[in-house]
Amino acid sequence: MFQVQARTLARLPSPRNVPRQPIARWHYACRSYQSKPPLKGAIPPLAFAFDIDGVLLRGSQAIPAAKRALTILEGANPTGSKIPYILLTNGGGTSEEARCSKLTSILGFEIGEKQFVQSHTILKTIVDKYANLPVLVLGGRNDEVRKVAEGYGFNKAYTTLDVLAWNPAVWPFHDLTESERQSTKEVDFSQTPIAAAFVFHDPRNWALDIQILCDICQSGGIIGGQYGSGGAAGRDSTPQTGGRRRPELIFCNPDLLWKANFERPRLGQGGFKIAFQAVYKAVTGSEYPYVQFGKPTEATYQFTKKVLHDRFNELYGPVADRPPHVYMVGDNPESDIAGANAAGWSSVLVHTGVYDPQQGPPSHTPTHQASDVEEAVKWAIEREFGKTC
Repeated sequence: MFQVQARTLARLPSPRNVPRQPIARWHYACRSYQSKPPLKGAIPPLAFAFDIDGVLLRGSQAIPAAKRALTILEGANPTGSKIPYILLTNGGGTSEEARCSKLTSILGFEIGEKQFVQSHTILKTIVDKYANLPVLVLGGRNDEVRKVAEGYGFNKAYTTLDVLAWNPAVWPFHDLTESERQSTKEVDFSQTPIAAAFVFHDPRNWALDIQILCDICQSGGIIGGQYGSGGAAGRDSTPQTGGRRRPELIFCNPDLLWKANFERPRLGQGGFKIAFQAVYKAVTGSEYPYVQFGKPTEATYQFTKKVLHDRFNELYGPVADRPPHVYMVGDNPESDIAGANAAGWSSVLVHTGVYDPQQGPPSHTPTHQASDVEEAVKWAIEREFGKTC
């Protein structure tokens, strides 16, 4: 049996127009938190950010503990109220709307776009810079990421399949399939300087994409244009090639490995970045300068803090004077745990994904380890309310 201390909840601010409720004794039974009576309206002192793959899902199936964990957060907890949470993933390749719809169906709980941050969501913050400039978008199948980019407001987004359709000699080792050809746009890339390249999602054809990235990075964005000074220009604060500013290169997901249905982790976008930089360095003598988003980067966690803050305020009104303590629950020490620790959040490492405790201690030390997400949620709640067993 667990007891919530009265002095703990008494310190919590009350939501707008909701009177403070008496403190109750809480019981744990049937794998959920219950109260008699519930403290409806109490503002919870914590919030959660969850990774998805390996924490809530394995492939396209929900991990059983995930639904039980979300049941707790939706009200079966010591506050009797919703405990705010968002999903923070290095995955992507589709729109936030589509992914939230699919997650809602799989998890059985409504997941709104305001609760969801994927690897490339942060690109919405730089749309104004590139809205009407030609950009190259990489990853996913056919033109899926182009559609996402256009939905964000990038009005001139092109794919490497567009390039191959324009001139098959660009990479003569791949013939476009019929579906790939139907997804392309007709563009003269000899007259279309690419201003930036965004690796939205894991590329499907590394060879094609590496070749075209090498082309635009050495020629100021003109595919087939004259190569400039190669990697050395990357050290210039205003690098240019052939009189043109060199394209900005942005990767959205640094994960080298990720957990899917296969028994061993698979290579992710981080592997593609390493492969590209190795080839580019072999050709030019140095790596190409780039911007990295995604967990565990500071930029992504700062962006997520605002999303989570907005979600909390949406449920309970402005509480800037007493922000909730954030718990990050993830399966990857390199992204979830490292990023959360750097952000000043508490971190919980679960054993249902990338991390295998039999392979030794994690590369980044979490605040706590748990067998699954349900255990992680219960531990965090008990910790915040000062419960004792």
